[in-house]
Amino acid sequence: MIASMAAMAPSSSSSSSSAFTFLRHKPQFHAHAAARRSSSALLPRRRRNLVLLRCSLDATKQAVQELPAADGAVACADCFGVFCTTYDLKDEETRSWKKLVNIAVSGAAGMISNHLLFKLASGEVFGPDQPIALKLLGSEKSFQALEGVAMELEDSLYPLLREVSIGIDPYEVFQDVEWALLIGAKPRGPGMERADLLDINGQIFAQQGKALNAVASRNVKVLVVGNPCNTNALICLKNAPDIPAKNFHALTRLDENRSKCQLALKAGVFYDRISNMTIWGNHSATQVPDFLNARIDGKPVKEVIKDTKWLEEEFTKTVQKRGGVLIQKWGRSSAASTAVSIADAIKSLVTPTPEGDWFSSGVYTSGNPYGIAEDIVFSMPCRSKGDGDYELVEDVTIDEFLWGRIKKSEDELLAEKRCVGHLIGKEDDEFCDVTEDTMLPGEK
Repeated sequence: MIASMAAMAPSSSSSSSSAFTFLRHKPQFHAHAAARRSSSALLPRRRRNLVLLRCSLDATKQAVQELPAADGAVACADCFGVFCTTYDLKDEETRSWKKLVNIAVSGAAGMISNHLLFKLASGEVFGPDQPIALKLLGSEKSFQALEGVAMELEDSLYPLLREVSIGIDPYEVFQDVEWALLIGAKPRGPGMERADLLDINGQIFAQQGKALNAVASRNVKVLVVGNPCNTNALICLKNAPDIPAKNFHALTRLDENRSKCQLALKAGVFYDRISNMTIWGNHSATQVPDFLNARIDGKPVKEVIKDTKWLEEEFTKTVQKRGGVLIQKWGRSSAASTAVSIADAIKSLVTPTPEGDWFSSGVYTSGNPYGIAEDIVFSMPCRSKGDGDYELVEDVTIDEFLWGRIKKSEDELLAEKRCVGHLIGKEDDEFCDVTEDTMLPGEK
C-alpha cells in the first residue's frame, strides 16, 4: 500500500532517494526561530529523541530505530508519510502553480477539522492552482489521532496538498505560516461559568498569539474559531504585537449563513438570492443579525418580508437556537456547517467581493466608522479585493432599533475584555462582572 501511494504521488526531485521514509518525532524548540524573531516569549524546551521508521514493502520487515538528537540539532514538526518526499515545484510554478501557501490548523484532530482539512486540500478554498502545506497542531493526548488524520489526507491523493506536518508545539507548527486557523479550545465542563471559560481558553490563545508573533509570517491571517471566539481573538492579537491587528478575525460566518437560510425560507426563495447580510457584535446570544441592510433579490428585506414582528423577534431567536435544535435532532454539534463557514470566510478574503455586496467577520474595532467602542473584536460588514485584506463597509443604515441591539453586544464584549485583563496587558483594569450566560445553545 505504501508503494502504491508513493507511485501515485507527483514526481519527486532526484535528491529525494526514498519515498518510503516516515519521520516521526516529538516537537523541539527552534533556537534559530528565537534568534530570527528576537522574541523573549520563547523558552527552551526539553530535547527529545527522534523516531525513524523505515518502511519496506513487507510490513514484517519494518524497523524502528531510536536516534538521539545531536547537540545543536534543530527539529521541526513531523512530516508524514508520502509528504516527507521532497517535491520540486520550480518547473510547475512557471507553468501553472502558484507559490506554496503554509496553513496551520489547531484542534486538527477534532470534528470541525475533520471536515475542513479535506476542503482545504481539494483546492475548493484557495483555488485549483494553489498548492498548500498543512501544519496540524494537536496535543499529547491527540497526537495519535493526528497521525490518523494525516493518513486519511495521504490516502486521498490530493495533487495540491504537497506537505503535511503534525506537532504539539505551536512554536514549531506555526513556523512561517501564512494562515492560522485556530479551532482548538477547551470545551465547557459541568458547572463551569462563562468567566472560567474565558480565562481557561484565553490562556490557550495568549500562548498561540505569542507563538505566531515569534515564528509566523509577518502578514499571517488568523481566524479564531474556538469560543468565546471574539474575546479569544482579542487575546491572541494582543499577544502578537508584531502582526497587524487587522489580520485577526473571529468567525461569525456560520451566523451569517444561518441568517441567510432563515430569510430565504421566510421569503420563499433560494438562499443565493440573499445578499448584504451582516452579523453585528459577539458570537453569542447577543449577536445581531441585521435585516435592515440585508437584501432579497436586490430589494430591502422589509420590502419583501412584511412581517415586522417576525423580523424583530423570531428571526434572531431562530438563528441563535439553530445549533441547539440541530443537536436535539442529530445528537451532535454542527461541525460540518462550521467547517463550511470557515471555508466561506477564507474565500471571502481571497476572492473579490461581488460589487455592492459584503460579508461578516469579527474584526478589530479601532478606527471603525460606526461609533462602536474601540479595542474589541466585533463582527461588522466587510469587503475584500481578494488579496487577504478587507475594508469596513461605510454605506450601511443603522436605525434606533438596530443600534440598541449593537450596543447590548458591545457591552457584553467590553465586560468580557475586563475579565481577561491579565491576558492582554491590562491587569490594572481587570474586573470581571460577566454574570449572564450568553453562550449560544448547542455550544460548549
